[in-house]
Amino acid sequence: MTEEHENTVELMGYYGGDTTHALSAWTSTSRELTDEKRARIGKLLADLAKDKHGTPFEKSAIHFLVKCDIVTHYQLLKHRIGVSINSESARYKELKDDRCFYVPTDWDDEEQARYEIFMESALKKYHETLARLKQKGYSTKRAKETARYYLPLGKQLKLDILYNFRSFMHMVGLRKPDSAQLEIRRLTDKKLELVRGTGAFRESLRAFGYE
Repeated sequence: MTEEHENTVELMGYYGGDTTHALSAWTSTSRELTDEKRARIGKLLADLAKDKHGTPFEKSAIHFLVKCDIVTHYQLLKHRIGVSINSESARYKELKDDRCFYVPTDWDDEEQARYEIFMESALKKYHETLARLKQKGYSTKRAKETARYYLPLGKQLKLDILYNFRSFMHMVGLRKPDSAQLEIRRLTDKKLELVRGTGAFRESLRAFGYE
C-alpha cells in the first residue's frame, strides 16, 4: 500500500493544557498562580483524574483534520459529548480524488491489488452515474446525493474534529486498546502522538495513564 492510501491526522491547533486544567480546579479557592502552586499541578491533575473529577479537563480544546475511510468515520461519529465533527459530504460536492481510498495494511499484495481494482471500478460508476442522472434531468443536488450510494466503505473522507481534553481521553480509552479495530487504533495513536508533541498536556496525559 502506498502512502496516498493511508488514513492521516493533522493537528490544526489547540487551546489550554495542564495549567488551564489546574486553574479551573482552583476556581473554588484561588486562581492566583504562584510558583508553589505550579509545582503542585502534576499531583493535582493526577488526583482529579483518580477521583473522576473531570470538569477541569473540559476547559481545553484539541483540533484535528483527519482523512479516513467511511468505516472509521462511523466509529468516530459515536463520540458526541464534548466533540464537534464536520465531515466532507458527497451530498454537497462530487468527490473527485479517485486515489483517496483506504487499503487494509495487513492484507497481502494479491488482496490489495484485487481490492484496488474494485475501488477504482466503483468510483468510476459513481462519477458515471452522477453525470448520467444530471443528463436525464435530475437536479444537481439530487444527482449528487443519490450517486453517492455507489461509494464503497473504503472511500476516504476529510473530517474536522474538535475535542475537549476530557472527551479526547474518553475516546482514547475506548479506541486505543487491542480490542478496537486496527484502523481506528492507528488513528488514535497518531492523535495521541500529536497531542504529546505539543508539550502542553504532559501532566494531564500522565494523570490518565499516558506518559
